[in-house]
Amino acid sequence: MASKLLRSLPLVAATLLLAPLAAAQSPTQLSGINPPSADPLSKGPTLSPLTMPTITPGELELIKLEGEFSDAVAKGGGKAFASWFADDGITLSNGKPPVRGRDAIAAVATWNPVDYQLTWYAEGAQMGPNSLSGFTWGHYTSTAKDKNGQPVSLSGRYITVWKKVKGQWKVALDASADDVPAAGDCCALPKP
Repeated sequence: MASKLLRSLPLVAATLLLAPLAAAQSPTQLSGINPPSADPLSKGPTLSPLTMPTITPGELELIKLEGEFSDAVAKGGGKAFASWFADDGITLSNGKPPVRGRDAIAAVATWNPVDYQLTWYAEGAQMGPNSLSGFTWGHYTSTAKDKNGQPVSLSGRYITVWKKVKGQWKVALDASADDVPAAGDCCALPKP
């Protein structure tokens, strides 16, 4: 009996960690802890002690932080995006040169969330050995309108590297890569 109880302690501990987070936050506030969906881009994966029995409190902290970052950007656009970066933060995007420093990121991240919507969810995290840095990774989606007013969506993978600066978590690096086009999409003619 005692050995069975000891084996279940990680599950019990993870349940105790997740329950307050899930109860205290709406699904959009904790984008990494959402119910599953038929559309994988609309919600993040379910993170629970059953699906991730070894998730640590530090990883949960980073996933929650990533959800707050995504929510802030969905509401505040580019200005909110830039505000999460460390002074020496860097962004890496497909086909574009690196952008170095929060001021430079703010100068290029000028989108309004009414015109351009960027959202993402974490699928995993790893805390560094000293708990002063770590990373999250997951899936993003962006939606805008083309010159004809038609919606255009892109999606892909991302990684966010986090570091503590004066006791506060900041983004050190944000990198993304677009998903590969679906079969045949690369050769399709533009729609009128």
